Amino acid sequence: MPKSNTLSKAGRLRDLLAGKTIAIPGAFNALTAMQIERAGYDALYVSGAAISAVRGLPDIGLLSLEQVAGEARTIAKSVAIPVIVDADTGFGPASAIPAAVRSFEEAGLAGMQIEDQQLPKKCGHLAGKELVQTHDMVSKIRAAVESRHDPGFLIVARTDARSVEGMDKAVHRSLAYAEAGADALFPEALQSEREFELFSSAMSKAGIEVPLIANMTEFGKSPYLSVSRFGELGYRGVLFPVSLLRIAMRAIERFLADLKEAGSQRDVLQQMMTRAELYELLQYDPTALQERRAYESNNERAAGG
Repeated sequence: MPKSNTLSKAGRLRDLLAGKTIAIPGAFNALTAMQIERAGYDALYVSGAAISAVRGLPDIGLLSLEQVAGEARTIAKSVAIPVIVDADTGFGPASAIPAAVRSFEEAGLAGMQIEDQQLPKKCGHLAGKELVQTHDMVSKIRAAVESRHDPGFLIVARTDARSVEGMDKAVHRSLAYAEAGADALFPEALQSEREFELFSSAMSKAGIEVPLIANMTEFGKSPYLSVSRFGELGYRGVLFPVSLLRIAMRAIERFLADLKEAGSQRDVLQQMMTRAELYELLQYDPTALQERRAYESNNERAAGG
């Protein structure tokens, strides 16, 4: 599969978020990214919570920039659709942001998300979060905007203020982040459909025209709204950051229990992706590989003779 370069992916992501509202599922490895693309989605998300979990770690900012960039690079290069990476708090103060931007651009990402929590950060839907000062987050956003090589590379500013300081402060912070140059705004953990509407309305009244991103993570504070409803409320991207991981983990749990009881996987084969289907997803033809190896071997023997 030919892979698009960072410039074209960043440009396509901007075009997507300027059009109809899109669902953006989260991938936790390259294989799930390839499934997202094959299912017809236009973009995908690399969730910090998901890639932490697959390493057996909680989502509290334990992964380094190098680790996140490495995972994100592998995922981004496996697909042709644009990828947004969760950069948590940006891996340090404003002075550290240029290194993060450079790493993610070089890794082939179309955009990165920065949030205004303090370290150690928490899942946005948990209690006990602490925020940096608004001016500190503004400095991070400005550093990201000024240091990117590709002007199309998307800087998404997330605020966790709703559950810490209240709805008014979430709006106030977001306006400041937009003024600092954020390309998209992400209000985390809003608690009702009305709050999503109020936030969108506040941005519109202030003349803020950047895309709004909603988070549809499960088991959190936000109500379950459809992608189409978010579109009606003024949002252009809807994240499903950990949905695939949660589905996969439950399926694995059930299979292991069944295997332990039955002693065989025979009765659940219909629930599995077949070898042929996996090879198709990987674009791997073992027959062609064997033929090529035989051809190369014959040529080597002929040259030796």
